Order: sequence, then C-alpha cells, then structure tokens
Amino acid sequence: MNENQQRRQALVYHAKPTPGKIAVVPTKRYQTQRDLALAYSPGVAIPCQEIEKEVNNVYKYTNKGNLVAVISNGTAVLGLGDIGPNASKPVMEGKGLLFKIFADIDVFDIEIDANDPEEFINTVKAIAPTFGGINLEDIKAPEAFEIEKRLKEELDIPVMHDDQHGTAIISCAALLNALELVDKKIEEVTIVVSGAGAAAISCTRLYQSFGARAENIVMTDSKGVIRKDRADLTQEKAEFATANNLNTLDEALAGADVFIGLSLGNIVSEQMLRDMAPKPIVFAMANPDPEINYDLACSVRDDLIMATGRSDHPNQVNNVLGFPFIFRGALDVRATAINEAMKKAAVKALAQLAKEPVPEQVNVAYDQTRLSFGKDYIIPKPFDPRLIVEIPLEVAKAAMESGVATAPIEDWDRYKDTLQKRLGNDQKLVRLLHNRAKIDPQTVVFTEADQLDVLKAAQIVLEEKIAIPVLLGRKKTIKKLMDTIEFDEEVAIIDPKADDQKENRDRYAQLFWEDQKRKGKTLYDAKRLMRERNYFGSMMVKNRDVDAMISGYSRNYPQVVKPILETLGTAKGIRRVAATNLMLTQRGPLFLSDTSININPSAKELAKIAQMTAQTAKMFGLTPAIALLSFSNFGSNDSEEAKKVSEAVAYLHRYYPDMVVDGPLQSDFALNPEMMEKSFSFSRLKNTRVNTLVFPNLDAANITYKLMKELNGVLSIGPIMMGLAFPVHTLQLGASVEEIVNMTAVAVVDAQQKKGTL
Repeated sequence: MNENQQRRQALVYHAKPTPGKIAVVPTKRYQTQRDLALAYSPGVAIPCQEIEKEVNNVYKYTNKGNLVAVISNGTAVLGLGDIGPNASKPVMEGKGLLFKIFADIDVFDIEIDANDPEEFINTVKAIAPTFGGINLEDIKAPEAFEIEKRLKEELDIPVMHDDQHGTAIISCAALLNALELVDKKIEEVTIVVSGAGAAAISCTRLYQSFGARAENIVMTDSKGVIRKDRADLTQEKAEFATANNLNTLDEALAGADVFIGLSLGNIVSEQMLRDMAPKPIVFAMANPDPEINYDLACSVRDDLIMATGRSDHPNQVNNVLGFPFIFRGALDVRATAINEAMKKAAVKALAQLAKEPVPEQVNVAYDQTRLSFGKDYIIPKPFDPRLIVEIPLEVAKAAMESGVATAPIEDWDRYKDTLQKRLGNDQKLVRLLHNRAKIDPQTVVFTEADQLDVLKAAQIVLEEKIAIPVLLGRKKTIKKLMDTIEFDEEVAIIDPKADDQKENRDRYAQLFWEDQKRKGKTLYDAKRLMRERNYFGSMMVKNRDVDAMISGYSRNYPQVVKPILETLGTAKGIRRVAATNLMLTQRGPLFLSDTSININPSAKELAKIAQMTAQTAKMFGLTPAIALLSFSNFGSNDSEEAKKVSEAVAYLHRYYPDMVVDGPLQSDFALNPEMMEKSFSFSRLKNTRVNTLVFPNLDAANITYKLMKELNGVLSIGPIMMGLAFPVHTLQLGASVEEIVNMTAVAVVDAQQKKGTL
C-alpha cells in the first residue's frame, strides 16, 4: 500500500459512515411515554434524591461504575509529538474503542486545551465526579509525572497514566519470565535502559519494586549515559543517575544482562549485542522500528531472548494486555486508586498466564500446534480470551487486600462468570481469523474480479497480507477499475476466454473430461465449460495453480455451486456438502447450519451436517456445543419433522459419544442456559454455552441467519462450504467488501489446514 492509499483509507475509515469511532448507546427502554418519563422528568428526580442522601448510590443508579475518561492535552501523541487537543482526539477515541472491545468498559474521551499542569489538574478534578476512573494519555514528560501524582493524591477514583505504567507492567511480566528461563535473578542482573521518558522511568521503578538494584541499572538519554556528574538532569532522571564511569550506550551494554529499549530505532549495533553477557535479554520496544532488527538480533545471538513492540514478532509488549483489564478490576471493586499492589498483581498474573496451557483458540490464531512457555512465548498473546478473567480478578483481589476497594467482591465464582460474559463477540473472532491467515498467506483466485466490490476486497487482502489474489475476468475492465481505486500493486490478471489462456483451457478441459467422461460429458463440453470462470477457477485450485477460490458475488447460488461440485467433488467420507454461517452475536459466536445447500436433509444427513459444523468450529479454535433445533423439545411432538431430528441426535449419541450435542430443542431453550437447567436438567447441553445450531431444513436456517443479519446488524461470515475436497468458498449474492475479505480469510485458513492432505 502506498502512502496516498494509506492516507485515503485512514481518512475514509474515520469519516464514513459516521465521523469518529465511538458513540453513546442507550441501555434502557425509550419507546413509550412511560419510558421517557422514567428516564427524564419526572422519574429521574427519584434517583437524584437517593444519590443526594448517599453519594455512593451514584454507582447504583448511573453508569459511573463502568465509565472511564481517556484524557489528554495532545502534547505527546504517539510519534507525532505536540499536536494539540483537537488533533489528538482520534487517538483518544481509539483508546476508548480498545477499552470497550477488550474489557467492555465505556469511555468518554476528553481533550483539554491546557499545557499548564495546574490548569490541567484543576480541569480534571472538576469533571472527575462523572467517571469511575481516569486514564491519562499522551501527556509529555516531565509534566506527566506531576499531573498523575497530584491527581492520584487528590481524587478518590482510579487514575493511571498508561504511557507510563502500561508498558512497565507488560514488560515487567515478560522480564520476570525471561529471567526465569535463563536462570538469572533480578537482584543480580545488570540492566541498561535506553530512553528516559515517562515509560522508561516507570518501567525502571517497577523493575526495582520486583528486586532490581539501583547500582545495577544504567539509563541513557539522547546525550548519553545519565551520570551523577551531569548538571542537566530532571528530578526523575537524577533518580537513576549512575556513578559508573560510562558515557555511551555501547559502553553500558558491554557485559550487560538486560537491554530495555524505549527510545529510537536501530541504535543497537551487532557488536553491542555481541558484547552483552551470555543469554542476554533484549526488549527493543521502539515502534515501528525496534532499537535492533529482530531477525538481525536473532542471527547474531542464538542464546538471545527478545521482545519488541511489534505484532509480527514473538513476545510483543503490547499495552492492550494491561490497561483494559487493570481498569476492569479496579472498577469492579470501586477502587479509590490504582496502587502499586494492583500493578504488581497484574504483572504476576500476566507472567503466570504465559506458563499455563494455551487455549486452542490462541493456538489456531497463531498457527501453532501448541504454544508453550519458552523463549518465543514469555508473555500472553493479545487475543488470549483468559485475559478478561485472570487479570481483573487478581487486580480486584489486590485492591481489596491493600485497602482501596470500597465494594469488595464476595462471590468470586460469580465474578468470574460475569467477566466471561463480558467477552461477547467484540469482533475478536474476526481478528483471530485474519491474524491466522496472515501467518501463511495463500494464493486465492477471485472469479468475479471485474466487480468493483470484489476488486476492493482483493486489494485489501493483498495490502493486509491476508492472501495473494489472482484476478479472473475481463482484463480491460479490471485494469480500468484498478485505476479508479488506485490499486497499483502487481497481481495476476487472467481472462479465461482470452487467447493467451488456450493452453490452460485445453489442459484443464482434458483433466475435467477424464473425470467426467463416464458422467455424460464430452471433451467438447469440457473445453466449452473451461471458458466459464467458475469451472476455470475450480480447475486452477484442483491443479494446484492456486490454493483457494472465492466466487458467488454476482450469480445465483446454484450457478456457482454446480461447477464447484462437478469439478472438485467432496472430501473423503463425505457424500453431501453443506454450508454454515458464523454469526458474531452479542452473546458470542454462533454457527448456523445448513444455510445454503440441503433443502430437507434426512436424519443421517442432519447428523453429518452437525459433524462437519463441529469441525468448522474447531477450525476457528472453538469447542463446539451443538443443539439440533426443532419446534418441539425432546420428543414432545411426534411429527415426522421432529422425529427426524430425534433420530439424528440418537445417531450422534451412539456413534460420537464425545460430541457435546443434544436435541430436538426449541431455539430459546438452546440459547438460554437458565431455561435449559430448569426444564431439561438431563440434557447433555446443561451447563454449556451452545455455539452451534443445526436446523431441520434449509428454510429455517436460511431465513434465521438473514433475519439476524438484517434486523440485529449481526456480522455474518459465510456461507462457509463444508465437505468439499478443496478450499473453495462462496459468497452471498451482493456481499459487502467486508464480507468478501472475511470469506477470503476463511478460504486461506481452510487452505492452510488442507495443505499436505490433498
């Protein structure tokens, strides 16, 4: 992606369809006059009076307990510097988005036009009653230290400057684990810190709280080593001044055990790395370019443990591992502060989590057979679903033990369950899917590349490194559309009807005819069909000229599926293919089957559809819990339709006893654990969270998924083809660009899994 394209896409993203990234959404009914009378006048006076009597009732009757302010004056924004409060607003909105999607915390972003610390502090104090916590952001040092210190002292709600403490908490957890792996003690190692800003100061202080000794720490800034004899030191820098006779970073690194980089890219040379002690630990956290290139560092020292701030290398020190969950725990016990005990609890929880068995969902996302504690995994991954439980839990306990919790938790099991439910969908599965695809992008042929939305999707998957697109269609049309959207990367463009494809058409036709000659097809038929994109594209996949295929944007489903089935056939042991749609609902991911192919499947076919959907759920890293749906519950009706579902369930229970599946069930009982427990405590789905629904016929499944999509705005990924021998997937007619991109990621992951088995 060139700079102009990136600029245009970033501006469109922030401007369309609604300016900005966050909004206020009502949480109460507002449809009737009665609702409005309760929401505002006269009903609103009652909770006001209750809060006046007892101020803590504000947490009972308002959203204060789940509302954080992200506050900045724009004086130290990302890599942009002092750009002012208005220009900082997109960043603060982005931080609010992260709070919501990772920890279900609501945010108002507040941009203050005040560079004077006293004015800034007074403004924040004046608005503090609105909020349950305050996250300070992008405030330049040294003012940031004074601002945070004063606000923590003068307010009775949690205050944290994430630029200081976020990196400190994450990197400290990683450091403790790295030291354990190299069998070194934090009290004995020498640590060199490059950088002396807010993050560097906070990191070093936290390391000291875990045992690092001041005499073993050397800090550098742009002028060299911070020594006691320098006359230009701020109070914070003076705290870490060394008495050692060192002047430069290379002198400081000679024999050092640990390097902490929070400064500039490419300032550590190969020789500096060679001069470090055996089994060195290097955290090069400058972004986007680390202090030393990851691959270069690993080639220089094979005994190295390294972390960076980048997602494309192991051991990413990412603040999103910390701040959402720290505030979550603090809010849930109504803490009056985020103190050292709570920060240290977060460090210990993160460090311990990296040593625990990794959920399959995380392994799938990172294309690992089994992630395990070691030099390339010293800190949890941002996609780890356990973060929302483990970190807030320990932070909340620390708040209670240190005496800053005003609403202590009494039922920890119930609290865990509450945290789990906050996971929701939050698009996490989409991020996991894209991340998994990017690990090993596959070549995907788009059979309708002369359609603008398909071409836009192909451009995105190429730029995002999700897939390597091959474009099928009329070259002249495709090139004209590419110019329109500034798609100027080199990609393969193929017109199956063009003269230059005759050799390929003939080759594919011969292969197709060999397979179909006893099924009524002639060689002439085969050559004619190879001029059609879905036949040509399918043969590209079968002949391994590409890895996967996406089709169906502009044609009716039967027209798309027939060529695929004739050309590629079903996987071993599969008689009939099926399709599932993954619906990303507020309650979590939900697979619906069969949404596109089998009109009225038999009992055995229903059972096979359930099996295939279970395998698809596992491809996404989920443990399938399957309900076979009907209009009746567990044989309450003896109609043929209900009996068919009962027979399918009996088949699955008999031949696949380890599957978590049951039915027939009405959909509300399947999705409501309390109703299930009360009425059908014998069910195998008791105490589970159903994530897969198998419908008795195509009518029910197709109507349901489209209603969910249109009425509730649920994001749908699908239809995902199941049972094909090759990774080919179809689109709904007129699919959006987003849907095409997501289906491409599905096709890539499918191809990754099928490689080596075809």
